[in-house]
Amino acid sequence: MSSTGSGLRGYSKFISNTTTAFALTTPVVIGVVALMEKNDDLLKNAIYVGASLGVEGVLTYSMKYAVNRPRPQVTYPDIEAFESERTMSFPSGHTSVAFATATSLTLICPKWYVIAPSYFWACSVGYSRMNLGMHYPSDVLAGAITGSGSAYLTYLINNWFWKKNASKKLIGLQAY
Repeated sequence: MSSTGSGLRGYSKFISNTTTAFALTTPVVIGVVALMEKNDDLLKNAIYVGASLGVEGVLTYSMKYAVNRPRPQVTYPDIEAFESERTMSFPSGHTSVAFATATSLTLICPKWYVIAPSYFWACSVGYSRMNLGMHYPSDVLAGAITGSGSAYLTYLINNWFWKKNASKKLIGLQAY
């Protein structure tokens, strides 16, 4: 289940550990920049990215408890797992968070220099979870679909909401 190369395992540990911090700081940084620049559209994007992570979290953890699949190290005790997780295996939460972040970033900024590194990171997170013995391939695939789908669904709802409320501003842009 896991790669025996210590370099690849070290990379997997590093990339897996970046997931939560990178995902949570992304909407915060976008929001801070939006406030500093008094950019209402950028602030709406920060809210969208944060909301997509919220939707992803609700869906992922609902599925984890509905499916109730044990982790690989429980089913196969000879697997050396990276860490001991108390939650269930399906779908991969790390992968779901990574793909929700990557998808939301690419939907608000569809440029190759955002798309390529975002999805490289998300795919690396997914691979790392299998390499570290934390998930089955189907867990990672379901996490990628859940994360991307959550971001896209939230994107559609966000666009509908702001189109309906086009005159509403989050930041007062008048000069005093």
